[in-house]
Amino acid sequence: MLRARRLALTLTLLLSGTSLAAAQQCGGDFSQFLDGVRAEGLAKGLSPAAVDTALAGMRIDQKVLAADRAQGVFAQDWQQFATRMVNGHRLTQGKANLQKYASVLAQVEAETGVPGPVIAAFWGLETDYGAVLGNFDTLAALATLAHDCRRPELFRPHLIGAIEIVDRGYLTPSEMKGAWAGEIGQTQLLPEEYIAFGTDGDGNGRVDLRKDAADVLVTTGKYIQSLGWRGGEPWLEAVRVPAAFPWDRAALVNKEPRSSFAALGVAKADGSPLPADELPAALILPMGRGGPAFLAYPNFDIYLKWNKSLVYSLTAAYFSTRLAGVPPIDMGHPQPGLDLDQTKRLQQRLVELGHDVGGVDGILGENTRSAVRREQQRLGLPADGWPTRDLLSAL
Repeated sequence: MLRARRLALTLTLLLSGTSLAAAQQCGGDFSQFLDGVRAEGLAKGLSPAAVDTALAGMRIDQKVLAADRAQGVFAQDWQQFATRMVNGHRLTQGKANLQKYASVLAQVEAETGVPGPVIAAFWGLETDYGAVLGNFDTLAALATLAHDCRRPELFRPHLIGAIEIVDRGYLTPSEMKGAWAGEIGQTQLLPEEYIAFGTDGDGNGRVDLRKDAADVLVTTGKYIQSLGWRGGEPWLEAVRVPAAFPWDRAALVNKEPRSSFAALGVAKADGSPLPADELPAALILPMGRGGPAFLAYPNFDIYLKWNKSLVYSLTAAYFSTRLAGVPPIDMGHPQPGLDLDQTKRLQQRLVELGHDVGGVDGILGENTRSAVRREQQRLGLPADGWPTRDLLSAL
C-alpha cells in the first residue's frame, strides 16, 4: 500500500566543484544526473565502493513513471476501501501477530508509547504482515523519480538514503526491492526513515526491515513516535450523532473539547455518554450524516502524517481499533456518493465557483469536503461535507 507522504526535506551538503543546484538538478541527460548523485553521495561521506555499487543498478523505469501518474485507489469511498482492507484475514492474522510478538510490542510501547495494535494495523495494510513487499527495484525507482521533475525535492534525499543503506550493510542492491515509490520493508518506510529510525530489534547486528519482524516492529514504533504520538491517549472512537447536530461542525479541521460534543448529544457507539473532558477531538463523517461517525483525537493526526489520504488514514486508525478489540462499526445508511468522473465534475464546478479543491483529481479530500460544506450551507442543505448526485445537480 503506497503512502503518499509529504515530507519537509532539506539537503545540507557542500559539493567540491558542484553547486547545490546542480546536485538537485532533475531531467536532462541521465548519465550526468548520475554523476551528480555520485558526487553528492561521496560528499556525504559514503564509501566509493557503496556509491558505485548502488549506481550500477540505477536506470529509468518506465513502469515507475506510469504508476506515479495513475494513482486512483483513494478515489474509492471510505466504506468500499475500509471493507476491502479491514477484512477477516487481516484481522485474524493481525491478532495472531499481536500474540506472537507480544513481548517485543510491549517493550516498544514502554519505550515509545505506541500500542501494538497501531503498529500491527500499518503492518497489515502496507504488506499483509510482510507477505507482499513489492518487487520494484528500489534504486531504479528512486533514481527514476529523482530524475523526473515532478517531485525531485522529495525523492532525491531518499535516493542518497538508499545508497547509505547499502553503505551500512543493511541491504545489498539486489535485496532492495519494494514499492514503486521507493518504500522498503514490511511497513514500507522510505530510505531516510530507514536510516533515521532503523533499529536492530533481534540483535543480529543488521537492520533488515524486509525479513526481521523484530527490526520492523521496533523501527516502526520509533518512527510513529517521531511523528508526535501521545502515549496513553486514544486515536479514534466510533460515536452516535443526534439528528439535530449542527453538521457544519463535523470537519477534520474543527477541533473542539470532547465535552463540547458531549453537550451536543454525541455519545459513544453503544449509546453511553462521552467523557465530558477537554481532550481535543474532531467529528469525522466519511460518508455524510447517514453513514458512520468517528471522533478523531490528536493521535489521529499521526495517521495523516503517515498518509495524507483521509480514506487511508481513517481505515488504518479504524483497523487499529479493531485489533485493539473494538467491535465493527455500524456503517449506517449513507446516501449514495459520486463516482470518479462525477467527483471530477463536482470539483471542476467548485473551482468555477471560486473554491480551492486542491486539484481536479476525483479524490474527495479535505479541501473538496470543505468546499462542499460551504456550498451546502449556501443552498440551505445540511452541511456534512458529503457530495451527492442531488448536490451536483443543484450546482
